[in-house]
Amino acid sequence: MERDHLAIRSRMSAPIERVDVAAFRIPTDAEESDGTFEWTHTTIVVVHVTAGDITGLGYTYSDVAAGTLVEQLLAEVVIGRDAMDIEASYAAMICAVRNIGRQGIAATAIAAVDIALWDAKARLLALPLVSLLGGVRDGIAAYGSGGFTSYSIHQLQAQLDGWARLRLPAVKMKVGRDAAADRDRVRAARQAIGSGIELFVDANGAYDRKRAIDQAAAFARSGVSWFEEPVSSDDLDGLRLIRDRAPAVMEIAAGEYGYDLPYFQRMVAAGAVDVLQADATRCGGITGFLRASAVCDAHCLPLSAHTAPSVHVHPCCAVARARNLEFFHDHVRIERMLFDGVLNPIDGELRPDRSRPGLGIELKSLDAERFAI
Repeated sequence: MERDHLAIRSRMSAPIERVDVAAFRIPTDAEESDGTFEWTHTTIVVVHVTAGDITGLGYTYSDVAAGTLVEQLLAEVVIGRDAMDIEASYAAMICAVRNIGRQGIAATAIAAVDIALWDAKARLLALPLVSLLGGVRDGIAAYGSGGFTSYSIHQLQAQLDGWARLRLPAVKMKVGRDAAADRDRVRAARQAIGSGIELFVDANGAYDRKRAIDQAAAFARSGVSWFEEPVSSDDLDGLRLIRDRAPAVMEIAAGEYGYDLPYFQRMVAAGAVDVLQADATRCGGITGFLRASAVCDAHCLPLSAHTAPSVHVHPCCAVARARNLEFFHDHVRIERMLFDGVLNPIDGELRPDRSRPGLGIELKSLDAERFAI
């Protein structure tokens, strides 16, 4: 008993000894596009933080430049600090990027390190991350996401039908390339999933205000209940206008491009959204995600996690306002390729594996090596 007590006490303080970074570029499995962008690959930057006899894992979907920033600046900021004192490391990283600029690449680099620090702390305490944070639910609803504008109607329907067969409660598709074609594609999507599943659309800011209002009315006839970024997320007045004019059964969602707390505060203060989105791999990691959740608490708004399901499942099960997380095609595919311990939906939910410490995932180094950049 005395030996166990000493072992626990020794883990209450663990200096960060090293930070390792790797970046991987994974080609898409088909042509992909949304309302405003096309892509052929996705880059993931993976960070490992070592403290004592454990190593924590974090990652971000960003550019290889985020990994360079971790290597050349952020690693030296956190090495030597106590792995248990995440807030101190977070504050030091924010200070270190002052002259670089906190948003964009810097925010994603900080996010990867912060996620690794939370994973490390949970592992030091031999706890799943959800238990360290304090769970409020056993699972979080997952919605299937993809439905790219580059897909044929057949591809679109097949993908959405696959998620319906997984018993996911909702699916999301991309719109914004062609207004008339968008209406046809939305009708085809509804035919594929039937009437018992919610249908979401995401324009990625492709429409102007009047077109978005017109599309909202048309989409409602196909039972669309969620309209994401109908206009640019920078157009807060436009989002508020569409929120006021859209059918009452249709929620307006945005927030995935938030890199810091003031961004979320401005969006909520403008009355721009019914659902606030946040992405831990962009907004400063688990620490930033928890702060976004506090904004939702203060304004009685639901919170939705944007992509990166293996990062978000634990914090989503630990914050009261979390509504759902995005089971995004590209990221689900990548995380299954690169990590052991990736979760599969059960009855429409992702549920943390409480038998595994931290995030519960490990990098499959040999499998990842061929994608290294």
